Amino acid sequence: MTDTFTPYELPRPGQVVEHEIEIKRSRFITRIARAQNEDEARAVIASAREDYPDARHHCSAYIYRVEGAQPVERSSDDGEPAGTAGIPMLETLRGSGLFDVAAVVTRYFGGTKLGTGGLVSAYSTSVSEALDMVERVTRSPKRLGQVALPHADAGRVEGELRAVGVDVIDVEYATLARYTLAFAPEDIERVREKIAAATRGSAELKDPDGITYTWVEG
Repeated sequence: MTDTFTPYELPRPGQVVEHEIEIKRSRFITRIARAQNEDEARAVIASAREDYPDARHHCSAYIYRVEGAQPVERSSDDGEPAGTAGIPMLETLRGSGLFDVAAVVTRYFGGTKLGTGGLVSAYSTSVSEALDMVERVTRSPKRLGQVALPHADAGRVEGELRAVGVDVIDVEYATLARYTLAFAPEDIERVREKIAAATRGSAELKDPDGITYTWVEG
């Protein structure tokens, strides 16, 4: 089982990388994009099929995280000899350290058979080279907390909190300005101390509804 609160890398949202190599006149076109669930992974595969409908093979592999469980991993040889495409692609994704990622390699056969070893090498290389083009972001777990501040002090205190790496997730304005903050779980005491110092003890950090967490990318 994976650690629920371990930061990890994933492709930048909205980015679709496409990269092509040619081996013995066979074209291998790799598409890599973010996929955080089964539907998103299948959508990446479907998009490659739609864009290259006349290709013989659309081999695929993907990995995505599931909270509190092992990552989901899937692969398909899509008509290539068993074990020559999907598994090598999946192993390449594993080696990259990325999660929430899907890869599709579309192959146009060039007339010359590559053999088992040649196919494994071609599919691995195609994905590996495309992965070098992927822009990565880090998804980190953040603990949530709330603090209520007088309007006259809110801007100053917010600036001091941001300066030490605290993210402001939401602000509600009423009699007081109520801030929802996100910070590294291990920083809770430092955040408490910062709020106490900035407000001279007049405000304190509180859990919104018990101890809760969110994810922040950057």
